[in-house]
Amino acid sequence: MTNTTQDTFGKVPEVTLGFWIIKILATTLGETGGDALSMSMDLGYLVSTAVFAVLFAVAVSVQLVMTRLNPVVYWVTIIATTTVGTTLADFADRSLGIGYAGGSAILLAALIGALFVWHRSLGSIAVDSVHSRKSEIFYWVTIMFSQTLGTALGDWTADSAGMGYTRAALLFGALLATVAVLYYTTKVSRTLLFWAAFILTRPLGAVVGDFLDKPLADGGMNLSRYAASATLLVLIALCIAIFSQRPAQRAPVERPR
Repeated sequence: MTNTTQDTFGKVPEVTLGFWIIKILATTLGETGGDALSMSMDLGYLVSTAVFAVLFAVAVSVQLVMTRLNPVVYWVTIIATTTVGTTLADFADRSLGIGYAGGSAILLAALIGALFVWHRSLGSIAVDSVHSRKSEIFYWVTIMFSQTLGTALGDWTADSAGMGYTRAALLFGALLATVAVLYYTTKVSRTLLFWAAFILTRPLGAVVGDFLDKPLADGGMNLSRYAASATLLVLIALCIAIFSQRPAQRAPVERPR
C-alpha cells in the first residue's frame, strides 16, 4: 500500500523570498534585542544569556509539541535562538576573553560537528527532511550554533578586522548575493546553499543591528535599542501576515506492502 500523505509535510516553512526577508529581520532583532537586555538594562551577558536561554527552551518545547507548522511559533523560536546567540557569543568573546576569532573558530567547529552528526544519524540535513522529533531537535541545535557563530563572525568582521558596520554589511550582503547566483545558475547542492545562506544572514543581521544602535562615534546611528527592536518586531509580524507560510514538503515515501 502506498502512503502519499503521512509525514509529507514538516513543521518548518518552505524556503521562499519571504522566508529570507523575515530571517534577516529576525537576526537583526536578535542583535538589538540582545543588546537591549545586556547593555541598556545593564543585566550583563551571563544573566541575559540565562534569560534568553529560558525563552528559547520554552519556544522550542512549544514548537516540538505542535502537530503542524505554526508560523508565529516558528519565528518566535527563531528570534529566541538569535537573541540567546547574541548574548552567548558576546559572553564568550568578551567576558571569557576568548576573542572574536577564537569564538568564531570554536562555534564553526561546533556547527560543522552538529551537521555531521545529524547527517550520519538521519542521512539528510535538508529542510524538507525535518519531519520527525529527532530531525527537529537536530534542526534547532544546528540553528542555535549557526546563530551564535553569526554573532561572533559579524563582530569579528566589523570590529577586529576593522571593516566597520557598513562595509561589513556590504560584505555579507555580497556573499548572500553570491549564494543566490549559485542557486539560480549552477547545480551546487541546494542543501549546502541553504545552510550557507542561513549562516550568512546572522552576521548580516548582527552588523546591521549594531549599525542601528551603536554610538555615532563608533560608526552607528545611535538609535534606541528599544525603539529599533520594537520596529523590527512590528515588521516581522507584518511579513508573517503578508507572506505565505507553507510547510516544507518532502517527496512522498513508498511504504512496504
